[in-house]
Formats: sequence, C-alpha cells, structure tokens
Amino acid sequence: MSVPLSGLYPGAVMHRRVQPYHRLRYRVFSLLVDLDELPALDRRLRLFSYNRFNLLSFYDRDHGARDRSAPRAWIDAALAKHGLETGGRIALLCFPRLLGYVFNPLSIFFCHAPSGALSAILYEVRNTFGDKHGYLIEVPADHDGDAPIHQACAKAFHVSPFLPIAGAYRFRLRPPGARLSIQIRHLIDGAEMLLATHSGRREALTDGAILRQVIRHPLMTVKVIAGIHWEALFLWLKRARFHRRPVPPTPDVTFIPAPLASARSSVSDAA
Repeated sequence: MSVPLSGLYPGAVMHRRVQPYHRLRYRVFSLLVDLDELPALDRRLRLFSYNRFNLLSFYDRDHGARDRSAPRAWIDAALAKHGLETGGRIALLCFPRLLGYVFNPLSIFFCHAPSGALSAILYEVRNTFGDKHGYLIEVPADHDGDAPIHQACAKAFHVSPFLPIAGAYRFRLRPPGARLSIQIRHLIDGAEMLLATHSGRREALTDGAILRQVIRHPLMTVKVIAGIHWEALFLWLKRARFHRRPVPPTPDVTFIPAPLASARSSVSDAA
C-alpha cells in the first residue's frame, strides 16, 4: 500500500451530533505532505515554504513535539517506543498555514515500514485550549491494501466541552489516493454521539493549485476557528450539557496494538 506524493485535497468536513441534534458542513482544503519531501517542496514551489512565511507554509512547530524539532523525529520515537519499525515513509494529512495562520483539530500521520507497507496511523487531536493528544493505532500486517481501514480506541482526550471523555472512537478510512475519505464516530455504550467525515479529491501540489485553493478559501483558518466557537454557541443555546476541561492525559500518545484495535472495531460494527 502506498500513499501518493504530496498533494492538495479540496473537499468538505461534516459533523453531525445526535443529541441535541446539530449538523455542520464547511468546505476546506487539506495538504498531504511526505515529511521527507518538505525541503524539496520548499525549493520547487514559489507559493509554499517550509518553516518560512508564504501564502501556504508548513512549520515543524505545528506538529509532533511542537518545540520546533522535526515531526519526523518525534513520530519515529513514538513508533520505536512501541516496537514498530521506523525508517519508512511518513505522510501527514493536515491543514497548512495560510498566510501564517493555522488551526488543526485533527492531523493524521500515515506511517510506513521500510518495506513500504502501512504499519500504523497516528491521529493527532487538538482542542481550542492549546492541548493535544495522539492516538497511535497499529495496522494489521495482513490488511488488504484495497480495503478500508477500520480502527478503534477509547476516548482519552477532552475535545469539545459539550461531549464527555467517555466511550470510544471508531475510524473508517483509506490512505489518501485519488480521493480522500475519512469517517470518525464517537460512541458511548454503543450509541452514536457524533459522526465526523472529511472527504475530498486530490490535486497535484503546484503553484497554480495553491493559488486556486487560496482564492476559493481565503479565510479558511479563520473559518475553522470561528466555526468551532459559533457551533459551540448553538449547542449552548440548545442546552447541551457542558463538561469542564480536565487535565490533559500523559503521556501525550496512546498506543493501540492491532489485535485490540481490530477487536474494538468489530464490536463497533456489530453495534
């Protein structure tokens, strides 16, 4: 299984909450970047820069340890800590900095073994309080590369003040190819509380494509941040229960081995 080289994915994000019922959908574009390709992209593109201001940019401090060190070193350390192979290709799906600004509620690292096989996926989640947490979930060695990936983990991190830290996440996705398709469900006692989807279609990462997407989405970062707070206001008006922010979990990455992830996913599908 191989993730294509760096590219853009214009598309849409949708959230649907069950109780109280609430739905939102907004158009965005995402960046898929091979972490080892960043210096070459910086040299090749006029409108994209690595660790420098530009129309579109990627900064090391936005991901991983967030201490200006390269996210590649951080994720290799996380893989090695849990007995997974390092040295393979790592592709990151995220929102890029647009005119110097970005907020990523979710960034996804697709981690490959040196053989090229997808070995793990790390879901890096952030909240608006500045906290972050990663769920590193192993991909079974016998996974059929043409089939969707089903993964699961217990929820361990406070995201929205209108949802508790309880229940589990169920992920259904494919590594980004010609299309992007990600589905995340939050369930409590088998009942769906929230469904989130992210879909899109791949475009080659060129200066022309960057310019087109920025013209179509000139205020994307502002829209993402403002949209989160605007929707929170609607939930508050609908009298959704408020949950205070707890202390973030430590360590900052939760590891779920493949057998456990598969078992939880099967339970989810049965529910």
